[in-house]
Amino acid sequence: MTYCVAMSVDDGLVFLSDTRTNAGVDHISTARKMTVFEQPGERVLVLLGAGNLALTQAVLHELSEPSNPDRPTLWTAPTMPDAARVVGQAVRDVHQREAHALQEFGVDFNCSFILGGQIAGAANAQGANAEGNHGRAHNRPRLFMIYSAGNFIESSSVSPYFQIGESKYGKPIIDRVLTPATPLGEAAKCALVSMDSTLRSNLSVGLPLDLLVYETDALRVTRFVSIDQDNAYFDLIHRTWGERLRQVFAEIPDPNWQDGAEVPLQRPERAPVLHRSPPDGAQTDHASVPAQTLAQDDKAKPQR
Repeated sequence: MTYCVAMSVDDGLVFLSDTRTNAGVDHISTARKMTVFEQPGERVLVLLGAGNLALTQAVLHELSEPSNPDRPTLWTAPTMPDAARVVGQAVRDVHQREAHALQEFGVDFNCSFILGGQIAGAANAQGANAEGNHGRAHNRPRLFMIYSAGNFIESSSVSPYFQIGESKYGKPIIDRVLTPATPLGEAAKCALVSMDSTLRSNLSVGLPLDLLVYETDALRVTRFVSIDQDNAYFDLIHRTWGERLRQVFAEIPDPNWQDGAEVPLQRPERAPVLHRSPPDGAQTDHASVPAQTLAQDDKAKPQR
């Protein structure tokens, strides 16, 4: 499996991916999930892929060496939505060519992609105004999720990030921290904490990692690093995040089983009853008192 995450903030884009493809007890292999299409000063596009490795690589081959040379490519697409359509069409081409054979072997057509970047002059003519603003707002970096059917969605201020692969372990920290106003450095740190949480809980995701941070209007790659087990900063994140989580956890009071007023949990109107099998010959008393309930007492119910 894999885990890839990409974030869109006001200052730019963050991309992070692992490289593990198999994680059996005696077979661990790696392959890069991040591909960069860069023409300095004109465009930077970053593609993250997850799913069946043969399928994601087939899509990359289709993008690099298109079967139909007359179609637009990632090097010629005039806008980021057009670039997303190019990737979507490549996915459909691979599906048309491979899906039937895969179905005969009981293999699902499973691949998904995240595409982000910026294209110079990618302006919408309708965005021009009387002051000569030629759609500059449409030239911002943009981020898309592309599904196995070739359709796609774009990130927004409400949902400024996408994940593919093993996403559930690293999602909570992103939901708590990331907003469009998050500084680019903090967004990169959030992505690394999200990845560390995933590495901690899922063997199928592993080092090394590829991290690319793109600054708005740079139109070239200026911040890229491959992170392995010897990377000092990622080791700092791993140790510090674990230690601080345990520290905060220890500082939270334990549940109080005596005084319900001090427990930050809403007491149910009627405590659930724990039924036990009666001794042989005994009558079952369904109104028996619960064996134990959290913060239960005999105080009168509060007036509504």
